Amino acid sequence: MSKADHNFLGAGWAFPVTFSRGNHQLNLSAYEVNINESIDIILQTKRGERSMDSQFGSGLHQCVFKKMDETLKGEIAEAISYALLYYEPRITVIEVDVQFRDVRGGVVEILLTYVYNLTNTRHNYVFPFYLYEGTNLII
Repeated sequence: MSKADHNFLGAGWAFPVTFSRGNHQLNLSAYEVNINESIDIILQTKRGERSMDSQFGSGLHQCVFKKMDETLKGEIAEAISYALLYYEPRITVIEVDVQFRDVRGGVVEILLTYVYNLTNTRHNYVFPFYLYEGTNLII
């Protein structure tokens, strides 16, 4: 794809917000990186956290400390699909695959398969999600 073909993907502030060393300018991200950062922001934001849009976010934090079973996989997949449908209009989610990688450690791996709406180009994004916090947690 040429640079002109990428313009619809957008550009914006890099996440996390950082500044360049030399000229202290705000770092920006563009194209595929910008979409991946947007997905990351949506998945990490708790519902109600943003005062101007209390429904923004995925609500994944409500899954912390829940029993790791098939029901939880469905809840996670549904929450992600809904959040990305409403808050990331540049993509269409094809599949959300939720896997419990480390039950004792509370590690959930989420594999998103999506296409860019304008070009129908298929991409994947892996989001590690931890259901248990703390380092000395005994299960």
